[in-house]
Amino acid sequence: MFKGSITALVSPFNNGNLDIGAFEKHIEFQINAGSNGIVPCGTTGESPTLSHDEHQQLIEKSVKVSNGRVPVIAGTGSNSTEEAVSLTKHAEKSKVDAVLVVTPYYNKPTQEGLYQHYKKINDNCGIPIIIYNIPGRSVVDMNVDTMARCFELKNIIGVKDATGDLDRVTKQKSKMGDEFLMLSGNDENTYEFNKRGGSGCISVSANVVPDMCSEFHSLCNGKNFEKAKLLFDKLLPLHDVLFIESNPVPTKYSLNLLGRMKEDVRLPLVVANSKSKEKIKNVLKQLSLL
Repeated sequence: MFKGSITALVSPFNNGNLDIGAFEKHIEFQINAGSNGIVPCGTTGESPTLSHDEHQQLIEKSVKVSNGRVPVIAGTGSNSTEEAVSLTKHAEKSKVDAVLVVTPYYNKPTQEGLYQHYKKINDNCGIPIIIYNIPGRSVVDMNVDTMARCFELKNIIGVKDATGDLDRVTKQKSKMGDEFLMLSGNDENTYEFNKRGGSGCISVSANVVPDMCSEFHSLCNGKNFEKAKLLFDKLLPLHDVLFIESNPVPTKYSLNLLGRMKEDVRLPLVVANSKSKEKIKNVLKQLSLL
Protein backbone atom coordinates (compact mmCIF):
# COMPACT_ATOMS: atom_id res chain seq x y z
CA MET A 1 0.00 0.00 0.00
CA PHE A 2 2.79 2.42 0.87
CA LYS A 3 5.28 2.22 -1.97
CA GLY A 4 6.42 4.09 -5.04
CA SER A 5 6.45 7.87 -5.34
CA ILE A 6 4.76 9.42 -2.31
CA THR A 7 4.77 13.21 -2.40
CA ALA A 8 5.85 15.25 0.60
CA LEU A 9 3.35 18.03 -0.03
CA VAL A 10 4.21 21.70 0.27
CA SER A 11 1.80 23.93 2.19
CA PRO A 12 0.84 26.85 -0.09
CA PHE A 13 0.62 30.30 1.52
CA ASN A 14 -0.84 33.57 0.30
CA ASN A 15 -0.03 36.71 2.28
CA GLY A 16 0.76 34.66 5.37
CA ASN A 17 -2.38 32.52 5.28
CA LEU A 18 -2.91 28.99 4.02
CA ASP A 19 -3.99 28.93 0.38
CA ILE A 20 -6.44 26.04 0.61
CA GLY A 21 -7.53 26.39 -3.01
CA ALA A 22 -3.96 25.96 -4.24
CA PHE A 23 -3.47 23.04 -1.84
CA GLU A 24 -6.53 21.21 -3.16
CA LYS A 25 -5.44 21.78 -6.77
CA HIS A 26 -1.96 20.54 -5.94
CA ILE A 27 -3.37 17.29 -4.55
CA GLU A 28 -5.42 16.79 -7.73
CA PHE A 29 -2.31 17.49 -9.81
CA GLN A 30 -0.41 14.84 -7.85
CA ILE A 31 -3.08 12.18 -8.15
CA ASN A 32 -3.75 12.82 -11.84
CA ALA A 33 -0.01 12.60 -12.58
CA GLY A 34 0.31 9.18 -10.95
CA SER A 35 1.66 9.83 -7.46
CA ASN A 36 1.25 6.78 -5.22
CA GLY A 37 0.47 8.71 -2.04
CA ILE A 38 0.65 12.10 -0.33
CA VAL A 39 2.17 13.34 2.92
CA PRO A 40 0.73 16.58 4.32
CA CYS A 41 2.33 18.42 7.23
CA GLY A 42 5.86 17.09 6.97
CA THR A 43 9.16 18.94 6.68
CA THR A 44 8.35 20.01 3.13
CA GLY A 45 4.97 21.23 4.37
CA GLU A 46 6.69 23.60 6.84
CA SER A 47 5.02 21.83 9.74
CA PRO A 48 7.02 23.69 12.43
CA THR A 49 5.32 26.94 11.42
CA LEU A 50 1.78 25.56 11.17
CA SER A 51 -0.67 26.19 13.98
CA HIS A 52 -2.57 23.17 15.31
CA ASP A 53 -5.69 24.38 13.53
CA GLU A 54 -3.82 24.71 10.23
CA HIS A 55 -2.20 21.32 10.72
CA GLN A 56 -5.57 19.68 11.26
CA GLN A 57 -7.15 21.57 8.37
CA LEU A 58 -4.50 20.40 5.89
CA ILE A 59 -4.85 16.79 7.01
CA GLU A 60 -8.63 16.89 6.77
CA LYS A 61 -8.46 18.48 3.30
CA SER A 62 -5.96 15.86 2.16
CA VAL A 63 -8.31 13.05 3.15
CA LYS A 64 -11.34 14.75 1.62
CA VAL A 65 -9.74 15.65 -1.71
CA SER A 66 -7.89 12.37 -2.20
CA ASN A 67 -11.12 10.51 -1.36
CA GLY A 68 -9.46 7.11 -1.14
CA ARG A 69 -7.69 7.38 -4.50
CA VAL A 70 -4.22 7.37 -2.91
CA PRO A 71 -3.05 6.79 0.67
CA VAL A 72 -2.68 9.81 2.95
CA ILE A 73 0.23 9.63 5.39
CA ALA A 74 -0.05 12.54 7.82
CA GLY A 75 2.97 14.10 9.46
CA THR A 76 2.23 14.04 13.21
CA GLY A 77 5.67 14.23 14.78
CA SER A 78 6.77 16.52 17.59
CA ASN A 79 9.60 16.73 20.10
CA SER A 80 6.89 16.62 22.76
CA THR A 81 5.60 13.06 23.07
CA GLU A 82 2.20 14.23 24.35
CA GLU A 83 1.82 16.60 21.40
CA ALA A 84 2.76 13.83 18.98
CA VAL A 85 0.11 11.61 20.58
CA SER A 86 -2.48 14.38 20.24
CA LEU A 87 -1.64 15.08 16.58
CA THR A 88 -1.70 11.36 15.81
CA LYS A 89 -5.09 10.90 17.45
CA HIS A 90 -6.54 13.73 15.36
CA ALA A 91 -5.06 12.26 12.19
CA GLU A 92 -6.55 8.87 13.01
CA LYS A 93 -9.93 10.48 13.63
CA SER A 94 -9.60 12.20 10.24
CA LYS A 95 -9.28 8.76 8.58
CA VAL A 96 -5.71 9.01 7.29
CA ASP A 97 -4.11 5.77 6.19
CA ALA A 98 -0.94 6.14 8.27
CA VAL A 99 1.13 8.69 10.15
CA LEU A 100 4.74 9.77 9.72
CA VAL A 101 6.39 10.52 13.06
CA VAL A 102 9.78 12.23 13.10
CA THR A 103 12.35 11.40 15.76
CA PRO A 104 12.18 14.08 18.48
CA TYR A 105 14.37 17.05 17.58
CA TYR A 106 16.28 19.41 19.89
CA ASN A 107 15.80 17.42 23.15
CA LYS A 108 18.37 14.76 22.06
CA PRO A 109 16.78 11.67 23.68
CA THR A 110 18.74 8.46 24.21
CA GLN A 111 17.91 5.30 22.26
CA GLU A 112 15.70 4.24 25.18
CA GLY A 113 13.98 7.62 25.06
CA LEU A 114 13.35 7.19 21.35
CA TYR A 115 11.82 3.77 21.94
CA GLN A 116 9.58 5.04 24.75
CA HIS A 117 8.47 7.98 22.56
CA TYR A 118 7.26 5.68 19.81
CA LYS A 119 5.82 3.17 22.26
CA LYS A 120 3.67 5.88 23.83
CA ILE A 121 2.34 6.93 20.44
CA ASN A 122 1.83 3.31 19.42
CA ASP A 123 -0.11 2.55 22.59
CA ASN A 124 -2.46 5.48 22.03
CA CYS A 125 -3.49 4.91 18.42
CA GLY A 126 -4.61 2.18 16.07
CA ILE A 127 -3.17 3.15 12.70
CA PRO A 128 0.14 2.37 10.95
CA ILE A 129 3.11 4.45 12.10
CA ILE A 130 6.15 5.16 9.93
CA ILE A 131 9.27 6.31 11.78
CA TYR A 132 10.97 9.33 10.21
CA ASN A 133 14.70 9.06 10.90
CA ILE A 134 16.42 12.29 9.86
CA PRO A 135 19.49 12.96 12.02
CA GLY A 136 20.45 16.00 9.95
CA ARG A 137 17.42 17.85 11.33
CA SER A 138 16.67 15.98 14.55
CA VAL A 139 20.28 15.65 15.79
CA VAL A 140 19.46 12.12 16.97
CA ASP A 141 19.82 8.96 14.93
CA MET A 142 17.71 5.90 15.71
CA ASN A 143 20.03 2.91 15.40
CA VAL A 144 19.05 -0.38 13.81
CA ASP A 145 18.61 -2.20 17.13
CA THR A 146 16.22 0.45 18.46
CA MET A 147 14.31 0.41 15.20
CA ALA A 148 13.97 -3.37 15.48
CA ARG A 149 12.52 -2.94 18.98
CA CYS A 150 10.03 -0.40 17.65
CA PHE A 151 9.08 -2.75 14.81
CA GLU A 152 7.89 -5.24 17.42
CA LEU A 153 5.19 -2.72 18.44
CA LYS A 154 1.86 -3.46 16.77
CA ASN A 155 1.50 -0.25 14.75
CA ILE A 156 5.08 0.44 13.63
CA ILE A 157 5.41 -0.66 10.00
CA GLY A 158 8.62 0.92 8.71
CA VAL A 159 10.84 3.94 8.26
CA LYS A 160 11.33 6.98 6.11
CA ASP A 161 15.12 6.89 6.04
CA ALA A 162 16.79 10.26 5.54
CA THR A 163 20.13 9.27 7.04
CA GLY A 164 21.83 9.24 3.65
CA ASP A 165 23.56 6.03 4.77
CA LEU A 166 22.84 3.40 2.12
CA ASP A 167 24.47 0.66 4.18
CA ARG A 168 21.69 1.28 6.71
CA VAL A 169 19.16 0.03 4.15
CA THR A 170 20.94 -3.31 3.91
CA LYS A 171 21.31 -3.60 7.69
CA GLN A 172 17.65 -2.77 8.34
CA LYS A 173 16.47 -5.26 5.74
CA SER A 174 18.71 -7.95 7.24
CA LYS A 175 17.53 -7.22 10.79
CA MET A 176 13.79 -6.72 10.22
CA GLY A 177 13.12 -8.66 7.00
CA ASP A 178 10.97 -7.96 3.97
CA GLU A 179 7.91 -6.98 6.01
CA PHE A 180 9.69 -3.84 7.25
CA LEU A 181 8.78 -0.91 4.97
CA MET A 182 11.70 1.26 3.88
CA LEU A 183 11.05 4.54 2.09
CA SER A 184 13.84 6.91 1.17
CA GLY A 185 13.74 10.46 2.45
CA ASN A 186 16.33 11.63 -0.08
CA ASP A 187 15.40 11.84 -3.76
CA GLU A 188 19.06 11.93 -4.76
CA ASN A 189 19.81 8.42 -3.46
CA THR A 190 16.59 6.65 -4.45
CA TYR A 191 18.11 4.57 -7.24
CA GLU A 192 20.61 2.81 -4.99
CA PHE A 193 18.14 2.83 -2.07
CA ASN A 194 15.58 0.92 -4.12
CA LYS A 195 18.18 -1.49 -5.48
CA ARG A 196 19.12 -2.39 -1.91
CA GLY A 197 15.56 -3.22 -0.95
CA GLY A 198 13.69 0.06 -0.55
CA SER A 199 10.09 0.38 -1.70
CA GLY A 200 10.02 4.00 -2.80
CA CYS A 201 10.45 7.55 -1.61
CA ILE A 202 8.61 10.24 0.29
CA SER A 203 9.64 12.72 -2.34
CA VAL A 204 10.25 16.45 -2.55
CA SER A 205 10.87 16.40 -6.31
CA ALA A 206 7.47 14.79 -6.92
CA ASN A 207 5.88 18.14 -6.08
CA VAL A 208 7.33 19.39 -9.37
CA VAL A 209 7.47 16.28 -11.60
CA PRO A 210 5.05 13.74 -10.11
CA ASP A 211 4.71 11.85 -13.39
CA MET A 212 8.45 11.29 -13.81
CA CYS A 213 8.96 10.33 -10.17
CA SER A 214 6.08 7.87 -10.33
CA GLU A 215 7.47 6.30 -13.49
CA PHE A 216 10.93 5.98 -11.94
CA HIS A 217 9.68 4.14 -8.86
CA SER A 218 7.40 1.95 -10.96
CA LEU A 219 10.44 0.85 -12.95
CA CYS A 220 12.37 0.16 -9.75
CA ASN A 221 9.56 -1.85 -8.19
CA GLY A 222 9.35 -3.80 -11.45
CA LYS A 223 13.10 -4.52 -11.17
CA ASN A 224 13.78 -2.67 -14.43
CA PHE A 225 16.80 -0.93 -12.96
CA GLU A 226 18.56 -0.30 -16.27
CA LYS A 227 15.73 1.87 -17.57
CA ALA A 228 15.20 3.37 -14.11
CA LYS A 229 18.83 4.52 -14.04
CA LEU A 230 18.37 6.49 -17.26
CA LEU A 231 15.39 8.33 -15.79
CA PHE A 232 17.16 8.81 -12.45
CA ASP A 233 20.12 10.45 -14.20
CA LYS A 234 17.72 12.79 -15.98
CA LEU A 235 16.07 13.74 -12.67
CA LEU A 236 19.25 14.12 -10.63
CA PRO A 237 19.85 17.82 -11.47
CA LEU A 238 16.33 18.57 -10.20
CA HIS A 239 16.87 16.53 -7.03
CA ASP A 240 20.02 18.55 -6.40
CA VAL A 241 18.74 22.03 -7.23
CA LEU A 242 15.67 21.65 -5.00
CA PHE A 243 18.08 21.66 -2.07
CA ILE A 244 20.19 24.58 -3.23
CA GLU A 245 18.49 26.47 -0.38
CA SER A 246 16.46 25.21 2.58
CA ASN A 247 13.61 22.87 1.67
CA PRO A 248 10.91 23.75 0.54
CA VAL A 249 12.11 27.16 -0.68
CA PRO A 250 13.35 26.00 -4.13
CA THR A 251 10.34 23.72 -4.58
CA LYS A 252 7.91 26.53 -3.94
CA TYR A 253 9.76 28.78 -6.38
CA SER A 254 9.60 26.00 -8.98
CA LEU A 255 5.86 25.61 -8.46
CA ASN A 256 5.45 29.36 -8.72
CA LEU A 257 7.24 29.32 -12.09
CA LEU A 258 4.86 26.58 -13.19
CA GLY A 259 1.86 28.70 -12.15
CA ARG A 260 0.70 26.40 -9.36
CA MET A 261 1.08 28.60 -6.29
CA LYS A 262 2.89 31.55 -4.78
CA GLU A 263 6.46 31.06 -3.63
CA ASP A 264 5.60 32.35 -0.12
CA VAL A 265 7.24 30.65 2.84
CA ARG A 266 7.03 31.44 6.53
CA LEU A 267 9.80 32.90 8.62
CA PRO A 268 12.44 31.94 9.53
CA LEU A 269 12.52 30.68 5.92
CA VAL A 270 12.80 33.30 3.19
CA VAL A 271 12.30 33.09 -0.57
CA ALA A 272 15.19 32.02 -2.79
CA ASN A 273 17.84 34.54 -3.77
CA SER A 274 18.31 35.62 -7.39
CA LYS A 275 21.33 33.39 -8.03
CA SER A 276 19.45 30.32 -6.81
CA LYS A 277 16.39 31.26 -8.83
CA GLU A 278 18.44 31.37 -12.02
CA LYS A 279 19.83 27.89 -11.35
CA ILE A 280 16.36 26.53 -10.64
CA LYS A 281 15.01 28.06 -13.87
CA ASN A 282 17.81 26.47 -15.89
CA VAL A 283 17.08 23.00 -14.52
CA LEU A 284 13.36 23.35 -15.21
CA LYS A 285 14.20 24.39 -18.78
CA GLN A 286 16.47 21.34 -19.17
CA LEU A 287 13.48 19.18 -18.24
CA SER A 288 11.30 21.09 -20.75
CA LEU A 289 9.04 22.29 -17.96
CA LEU A 290 9.47 25.94 -18.98
